Amino acid sequence: MLKIESAEVIIVRLPLKFRFETSFGVQTEKVVPLLVLHGNGLEGVAEGTMEAAPMYREETITGALHLLKAVFLPRILGKTFANPEALYDALGDFRGNKMARAMVEMAAWDLWARTLEVPLGQLLGGRKERVEVGVSLGIQSDEQATVDIVRRHVEQGYRRIKLKIKPGWDIQPVRAAREAFPDIKLTVDANSAYTLADTGRLRALDEYDLVYIEQPLAWDDLPDHAELQKRIRTPLCLDESVTSPQDARKALAMHAGGVINLKVSRVGGHAEARRVHDIAASFGAPVWCGGMLESGIGRAHNIHLSTLPNFKLPGDTSSASRYWEQDIINEPLEAADGLMPVPSGPGTGVSLNREFIARIAELHEEQHA
Repeated sequence: MLKIESAEVIIVRLPLKFRFETSFGVQTEKVVPLLVLHGNGLEGVAEGTMEAAPMYREETITGALHLLKAVFLPRILGKTFANPEALYDALGDFRGNKMARAMVEMAAWDLWARTLEVPLGQLLGGRKERVEVGVSLGIQSDEQATVDIVRRHVEQGYRRIKLKIKPGWDIQPVRAAREAFPDIKLTVDANSAYTLADTGRLRALDEYDLVYIEQPLAWDDLPDHAELQKRIRTPLCLDESVTSPQDARKALAMHAGGVINLKVSRVGGHAEARRVHDIAASFGAPVWCGGMLESGIGRAHNIHLSTLPNFKLPGDTSSASRYWEQDIINEPLEAADGLMPVPSGPGTGVSLNREFIARIAELHEEQHA
């Protein structure tokens, strides 16, 4: 049984080692919300991927913290559940707020796996000991800078290169990267920056042999993605548009894309992510694990999820040392030759660096039943 005795809510701020620019803007640091659930002498930890402002999705850190402390945690603290899905059902009458709900559900999965003394991936049904990884590269200052940063990561062995694009900066970096590296797996991510009026620009990308174009149109517009897919050859990959198994089914049925970027927090946790994975597999559509500049906690959850069999394309779970001078976990998460080892040990297989967190935490609160 899964007993939830107490919880910790922690906020830390980590400076990025590089300037990360997307169509949303420029990011130089990451604010990381953490939830720790305690039970039976063990702890399960999850990371929130919502941001300070509602850019990627509608959720914010401020709103999520209020929900956690005032609504979600009071529902589960002091209670015992048969498994994480039963715990998730206890939050079932609340609408939306998938990322905040995912924090509770994912921490419960970690705690449950540690209680059973098995790795999280194995508990989810995963089959791999290592997962393929690629990198997501932000918008660079010019074409030569793009080629240089692509070269650096190709030499490091990453198995897919994703370039962030936006209107006015799309064909140029893709053409430069493809001419310099004719054989690499190359993709682009627009983060909803285009409309159907830009079809000509997006169709021009067909000649560069991209694996997919990720989320070119509005986050809430599947019909326009379906229309765009009719007009271009390159497969579309859906990210922000898929927040549930139902979204996945509808999107694939209407041919709004042929690939899904599966982010566990966006869909509400591991159980829902597994359902999206299974639906995509039934349509013959591969999935891959997207990233949200996670610390080691979120990265470890992503790696374990990526062990499921329909994760057939390299994900964004690249080496933690690309992002942070010091991570908040004790274990290194480092890829070699484009492969990330799955952390061994019960649960996520990683543990909080409590000494480091004590020095940098901006918020650290405990909550009891």
